[in-house]
Amino acid sequence: MPRFLSRLAVAGTAVALTAGLITPSAAQAAAEPAGRVRTLAWAALGDSYTAGFVEAAGDETEPRDGCARTTGSYPELIRRGLGPLVELRNVSCAGATVKDVYQTKEAPPGRPLPPLGTNPGAPFPPVPSQIDAVSPGADVITVEIGGNTLGFAEILKGCIELGAAVLGQGTPCKDKFDASLPDRFNQLRGDFDQMLGALHAKAPSARLLTIGYPHLVPEDATRCTYGNLEQFATFTTGDLAWARTAILEPLNAIIAQRTAARGDAFVDLYPSTTGHSVCDQDHWLDGVLTSIIPLRYALVHPNAKGQAHAAALVEDAVLS
Repeated sequence: MPRFLSRLAVAGTAVALTAGLITPSAAQAAAEPAGRVRTLAWAALGDSYTAGFVEAAGDETEPRDGCARTTGSYPELIRRGLGPLVELRNVSCAGATVKDVYQTKEAPPGRPLPPLGTNPGAPFPPVPSQIDAVSPGADVITVEIGGNTLGFAEILKGCIELGAAVLGQGTPCKDKFDASLPDRFNQLRGDFDQMLGALHAKAPSARLLTIGYPHLVPEDATRCTYGNLEQFATFTTGDLAWARTAILEPLNAIIAQRTAARGDAFVDLYPSTTGHSVCDQDHWLDGVLTSIIPLRYALVHPNAKGQAHAAALVEDAVLS
């Protein structure tokens, strides 16, 4: 029996055995016909790392709304793997900030056709705040978010441009952005707490799982080749090391800390993706480009291997 079937079967048996120990109304809600297990109502929220976004993570799912959810993203992989055992509402969206999850509407970017192209159908109308898709009776909520609140795209673009200007020497990106990081992280902490509170209020009985970000930059930044568009393009080595230790690792730490403070569960992708960064031979994330010929952009996102790995860990957490 597959792992997820075994777990849900055990859960269903436990419900049946304990039905007499709980109130009749709760027992009636929990009981299922013999031979069946209850479908889990799951809401998948997040940014482009959840949505998939890039061509390396598959084709866009329908209907297309500019959020660029893809067939190879981890929510969609889990949906297909579990079939009728889960009812998934996947409203993850490329470009989403933490506030876009619980408060604001997002104007989604679409998936551009490089170079400098735009997604057919753009500009897209704003999409509702992701919390609107969360049912009050949801069983599980997963959310991977935070990078855009810190300004991932702004910093990526700045590091590439500044690194090119100095021909790979020094730490020009650190010099420009480092002083702004405390304020960015303070904003993230506040927004993340607000988001978790809003999600718990919307679905009081749901298990809430936050998802961390994978290992983008190797421990030894000298493994990345300056000027390689399939890695970090013209990032300097010093700026890559700074981005790992001053941005990505503190980001994951804040997500884990705020999650623990609420008593929720954190799915940590970082340790298990060590050795599979953008600059590793067996890379589970692609760099600025997935390939030069044909020209396929990635903008430092998980490829099919990275999404499959995330799917395995998130599935375990969803069904635990």
